Amino acid sequence: MIEIDGLRLEDILPHRDGMLLLDEIKSVEKSFAVTEAVISRSFPMADSRGVPPLILIELAAQTAGVCNGLTRIKANGQGSSRKGWLVGVKRAQFFVDDCIAFDSRLVIRSENRHEFDILREVFCVVHLDDVLLAEITLQLIQA
Repeated sequence: MIEIDGLRLEDILPHRDGMLLLDEIKSVEKSFAVTEAVISRSFPMADSRGVPPLILIELAAQTAGVCNGLTRIKANGQGSSRKGWLVGVKRAQFFVDDCIAFDSRLVIRSENRHEFDILREVFCVVHLDDVLLAEITLQLIQA
């Protein structure tokens, strides 16, 4: 896992316990982040077969939070507000119909396409190996 200036996921995102779904930061810059998540039985909405594709929206939102949360920390310091971002789903296209199996290792990439003050439009892709699972466009406003 990449530590950014000594920061962990918990230092960047407000999520805790069962809602912190990301496992690792692979790469992060000012306008994008790449993370990894392993599908676990503890994930919200998990059933005996895995998790529904809808969970990919939360993974995309948390990945967007890594990039934009790190920007906040660099601008205002680690002690600055960690209230996170309010997220709206502008568009979500899933390329998987069934559940995503447990122990699947997903790679999530988010990229800020438009930024204005406390607003962002973020485009995200989610892959399982070389297979594209989803393309998601989020709209964020800082809480």
